[in-house]
Amino acid sequence: MDKLKNCELFLFDMDGTLYLGDDVYEGARELMFDFPRMGKQYIYLTNNSSRAGEDYITRLRRLGFPCERENVFTSGMATGMYLNQHHKGASVYIAGTKAFHRELKSYGINLVNDELGHTDAETVDVVVQGFDTELVYEKLERACHFLRRGAAFIAANPDWVCPMPADEVLPDCGSICALLTASSGKEPTFIGKPNRNMVDVISAMTGIPNEKICCVGDRLYTDIAVAQNAGAVSVLVLSGETSAEMAAAAERQPDYILPSVKELHEIIR
Repeated sequence: MDKLKNCELFLFDMDGTLYLGDDVYEGARELMFDFPRMGKQYIYLTNNSSRAGEDYITRLRRLGFPCERENVFTSGMATGMYLNQHHKGASVYIAGTKAFHRELKSYGINLVNDELGHTDAETVDVVVQGFDTELVYEKLERACHFLRRGAAFIAANPDWVCPMPADEVLPDCGSICALLTASSGKEPTFIGKPNRNMVDVISAMTGIPNEKICCVGDRLYTDIAVAQNAGAVSVLVLSGETSAEMAAAAERQPDYILPSVKELHEIIR
């Protein structure tokens, strides 16, 4: 367990890892409060672009977790950074929640639509799709229209579903993008996990090298894959989407597989 114990920064997925809905997993709060005593840092890292960073601070505090602005990094924030780096000044149509709209606007992105998706534009440079829990057909129609006329296609995250209590799921950004790809013929560039950019940006911000960063999550194709792509340490917890059978069948194995974050706490303390 030396590689795990030597990590200086832990990046935590939230849904399915620390909690499910409003149900916090046993030991999750205690782990987060104990990090300062252990001399380690932590960041809540999420692919969920339906909420803005400020929304997560409010939500995490409401659930009893410690959280400051520097403890949150979302796929929405990463998307804003990506657009400024690769599509500076471009006209952008965003298909996402009002919170995602506000998040991108805070990065100075040139959005052509209002928070409800309404726009009079006939062409745009970029279509950005998020996990849109406020989805209406007009947004799909507009996004398809722009994509078929040459707009670049950027998506905040590739997740197919968002886990919910009682073994339910919500169609996530990846599922919405599949619809748009089928109707437009355009494949998106996904920004969130497993894109190593999420870890690289955090490494640059904190000064902690990737090999001293540990990614903790419940999904092989996002949480574990981003660690493997970035050269970070990976911990799969079996409290969410991935079962022990699915983990055993994975082509690329995580560095560590644990029942939950409670066991992670027992190891690193």
